[in-house]
Amino acid sequence: MSIEIHKVTARIGARVGGVDLARPLGARTVAALREALNTHKALVFDDVRLDDAGQEAFARHFGDLTTAHPTVPAVEGAPNVLPVDSEQGRANHWHTDVTFVLNPPQASTLRSVTVPPYGGETLIANAAAAYRDLPEPLRRLADTLWAEHTNDYDYAVPEEAVDEEEAVRRAQFTSIRYRTAHPVVRVHPLTGERGLFIGGFAQRIAGLSVPESRKILDLLQAYVTRPENVLRWRWSEHQLVLFDNRITQHYAIDNYDGLPRRLNRVTVAGDVPVGVDGAESRSLEGDASHYTAVAPVAVAA
Repeated sequence: MSIEIHKVTARIGARVGGVDLARPLGARTVAALREALNTHKALVFDDVRLDDAGQEAFARHFGDLTTAHPTVPAVEGAPNVLPVDSEQGRANHWHTDVTFVLNPPQASTLRSVTVPPYGGETLIANAAAAYRDLPEPLRRLADTLWAEHTNDYDYAVPEEAVDEEEAVRRAQFTSIRYRTAHPVVRVHPLTGERGLFIGGFAQRIAGLSVPESRKILDLLQAYVTRPENVLRWRWSEHQLVLFDNRITQHYAIDNYDGLPRRLNRVTVAGDVPVGVDGAESRSLEGDASHYTAVAPVAVAA
């Protein structure tokens, strides 16, 4: 196959042509896609004719799959597929997938199933570019910090304003409580790049109070979400997006007036994050072995 890679923005995102994802991919094609993913962080494939099994088969080219989610049910009959369905809640906050477990997915695939006629974009941010944007004193500080990530998410909406259906979803999401300490700056195992590894599940900086933590996390997060670091993807039918979960964040915009929107997600098992000093993340609470195996640690290029 003759793979075509076309950048979407200067810092993140590329459209990929010349690859039929419905067919098994050869080792050279997979290597080329991995290289493109390392460079562009998010890859968009058009005219993708896949069902759930086909999406799983494509994702397996990059490693073993996780199950759909540690606590949220999968698509019936497809234990590796998570329905990202507007009728089951909306993840309209910046996050990296499942960072509350010890080894979050290394990569995520999203496939369009139901696309609203307007709105419903997915934002994907380059956390490596964000780290490079930091002034030197902030980089030195960030290099030393660790953050506690948890699925006991600090929702902005107070409990009394939550309806019964949303309360059930929240209870399910936290039915197993997870807490994990990750380095605020993660070293990518394939490229050696440093990226800010924070997002919505990062709730507290080790050694600081919650209010102090919030100020520092908000300061660092502002660099991640700078417009020049963000791909804003408007979904069409028959599209698939593959993004590097080790070094990006994403956000599903709730701007489609409650219309149906559904993407199906399949994720690839990841390795344990490592900080700039070589120290690995550590689990504080919750066993995720039913959700994901630990991927082998690759050597940085």
